[in-house]
Amino acid sequence: MIKMEKMTAISELDELMNTYCTECPVKKELRSEKGKLYAHKFCISECSIGLKLKEIGRRLS
Repeated sequence: MIKMEKMTAISELDELMNTYCTECPVKKELRSEKGKLYAHKFCISECSIGLKLKEIGRRLS
C-alpha cells in the first residue's frame, strides 16, 4: 500500500474513533458493569463502528 493510502486509512480511523468511540455510552456502560476486557471484545466483534475500524485496519496490513 502506498503512503498516501495508509495516511487516508489512518485519517479514517481517527475520525471514526473521535466521532463515535470517545464518548460512546455503550462502551462506558459495559466497562463499568462487566469490565474493560468485555467492553473491548464487544467493540471489536459486535459494534458496527468497531467492525468498520477492523475493516479499515486490514487495509493497513
